[in-house]
Amino acid sequence: MTGTPQQTRRAKRLGFFTRLLDDGSAIDRYRNALDQFVRAEEVGLDSVWVAQHHFHENEGGLPSPFVLLAQAAARTSRIHLGTGIVTLPLEEPLRVAEDAAVLQLLSGGRLELGIGSGGTPSSFPPFGHESADRAAIYDRHRETLVAALRGDTLTSDDGALYPAAPDLLGSVWEATFSAAGAERIGRRGNGLMLSRTQPRKNWTDPTSPELQEAVVDAYLAALPDGVEPRILASRSALVVDTEEEAARWVRRGIDRGRTFVDAQGLEVPAGVSETELLAWLDIHIGTPEQVLATLRTDTILARATDVAFQPHPIDPPHETVLRSIELIAAEVAPELLDWAPALPVPANH
Repeated sequence: MTGTPQQTRRAKRLGFFTRLLDDGSAIDRYRNALDQFVRAEEVGLDSVWVAQHHFHENEGGLPSPFVLLAQAAARTSRIHLGTGIVTLPLEEPLRVAEDAAVLQLLSGGRLELGIGSGGTPSSFPPFGHESADRAAIYDRHRETLVAALRGDTLTSDDGALYPAAPDLLGSVWEATFSAAGAERIGRRGNGLMLSRTQPRKNWTDPTSPELQEAVVDAYLAALPDGVEPRILASRSALVVDTEEEAARWVRRGIDRGRTFVDAQGLEVPAGVSETELLAWLDIHIGTPEQVLATLRTDTILARATDVAFQPHPIDPPHETVLRSIELIAAEVAPELLDWAPALPVPANH
């Protein structure tokens, strides 16, 4: 049984998302991410999220999200730890369930398990799959993952997932670009993960928030009665102290964002300003006031239960990311989302 479209009722949660694309070695990327997670907790953010990528270091720096998040769990005490996403067709779903269950236990129940079918097409053959088969593989693997988390018997001698983690069923998120995908996610009662930008082919196509309105509508309409909506909107934002500093990062954001434009085969009309191009690329760069001005046009943020800001595709140095996290928490999110910092966990918790 499905309900009618509904307004979200949960208090907004604020997150930090990273693809671990800092300039430097793999260990630099991992250490920076951990420091960023600690800073996010210190300033009151509710969640941190990591993306998973295989083989291509310029697309994402982390193939093993549960390993990194286990270290993050040891360095933090309150903040939720999310996968955004585990590329489920390339994983053995029972091992995902086992790793997630152990991390859920060690973190004190702080795991947010985001899954999806995406991934670079060339990454599929080394795992024995074809990219064209990803949807079918995803459905099979998702069913196996859910059955394991649910506690179903898995072996002929009554073996089941150990440690048990049925509570993770309420922390599963799924990613999609489409309304049809969102409807399926809603029917399953899982959280909906929205991308930072939507695929578009023409300069005159609707904006990403406009396209995501239909995705959110389909999700909400399909949710079973009594199931609270969970909608995560990821957005690209770099917040800095001065307009002069912002101007330096605008060029980098445009240059790196143009790879998305080129991949879509888009022709940018003559005379387009940097501000217009950044808006098309869904990248927000500037002082708190400047970023607030551009984010206020994003209608999805009012409907999301969770908003996660990421520095990609700008991917500035570590110290700049740390400062952006501080400014988002102190000056952007309270004004934009009516968000308040989470309280620290008591010392005797």
